[in-house]
Amino acid sequence: MIKTSLITAALLSLSFCAAANWSVNSDNSNVSFVSVKKGDVAEVHRFKQVSGSFADDGKFYLTIPLASIDSGIEIRDERMKTMLFNVEQFPSLALSAQVDAAKVSALAVGSVMQLETQAEITLHGKTDKVNIDVAVARLADNRLMVSSVGMVIINASSFGLTDGIEKLREVAGLSAISKAVPVSFNLVLEK
Repeated sequence: MIKTSLITAALLSLSFCAAANWSVNSDNSNVSFVSVKKGDVAEVHRFKQVSGSFADDGKFYLTIPLASIDSGIEIRDERMKTMLFNVEQFPSLALSAQVDAAKVSALAVGSVMQLETQAEITLHGKTDKVNIDVAVARLADNRLMVSSVGMVIINASSFGLTDGIEKLREVAGLSAISKAVPVSFNLVLEK
């Protein structure tokens, strides 16, 4: 039930693509995270909207509107929006990263490479840096796919979300909700 920091981050989470100004295709992209409650009950959640860009200079930006949370249960989505994310005051997660644009530009159609980058995530009024490993695939001259390699672990305490998690735990009558949240992503970028 905890859809913490995600995201994640969310989202989570994500970087990288190349050549002349690319945009994230929200309809074909996915950022999801796993919450663990009562010690061993895991649930997958996702964000229905993402937007972002990748520029010639290697700067990557991703924005996730937190109100687009989709846990599969409407009342839980509403509680996460108000009790955890406080979307009225903090409507989105922002991620930025610097990627080696030359390497991505040189990637041939049908090829895949792995990159590591450090991303800066701003969520709930706090900013933290995380290392992210990604696989970049060139699907066509004007289309890239960027996916997380493994999971990105986001800790709720890094973003001031522990009080929100505690509120969710209390209202749901749970014994525990994990504050460490695995996030994964699959982004499609188009020129």
